Amino acid sequence: MEISEKEMIEVSEKIRRCEEEISKGIIGQKNIIRNVLIAIFADGNVLLEGMPGMGKTQLVKTIGKVLNLSFSRIQFTPDLMPADV
Repeated sequence: MEISEKEMIEVSEKIRRCEEEISKGIIGQKNIIRNVLIAIFADGNVLLEGMPGMGKTQLVKTIGKVLNLSFSRIQFTPDLMPADV
């Protein structure tokens, strides 16, 4: 499947608008936003780690809202098993 230059420009513009919209709710995290979007568009997975209150959940909620995706949160505990997810 070959993609034309016009299609690439259109996709690039849509991604830029998504990043712009997400950045309205998540300030100063352009690299994280871009990396999460890359993972989503590449059909990959993301594990966000960090101290409480750093905006991880808000980031995912905002991305889900902008891209019209569903959102669910899993609280990891030492006894969490794959079947629990």
